[in-house]
Amino acid sequence: MRTTWLQGMGLLTGLVGLAQLGACASTSEPTDRLVSAESAIRAANEVGVSSNPNGQLHAKLAQEELAQAKRLIRDGENERAERLLWRATADAELAIAVTREDQSKRAAMAAEGTVTE
Repeated sequence: MRTTWLQGMGLLTGLVGLAQLGACASTSEPTDRLVSAESAIRAANEVGVSSNPNGQLHAKLAQEELAQAKRLIRDGENERAERLLWRATADAELAIAVTREDQSKRAAMAAEGTVTE
């Protein structure tokens, strides 16, 4: 009976060690995600989100999420930071899409006005 208990404890210790190893590996700094979020925000600014209120809103959210993620990384909360960086990237990409849609609509309206004149 004692041998079985010791074997069980050895197995449990091994599993806990494995879980800790996995936790360490998954909490490294999300450098790639940080670069992606920064690139998406830069792209949004280059598209001209400042000319579109909805685009501005999503770009501002992305910038705030990026700043908060950087604070989380500094505090060692890498998993939370990574999730926030995904959101920042998504918001920046949404800002781009909303702005491009508005630009396309304006161009179509201008072209329509040119054709009818």
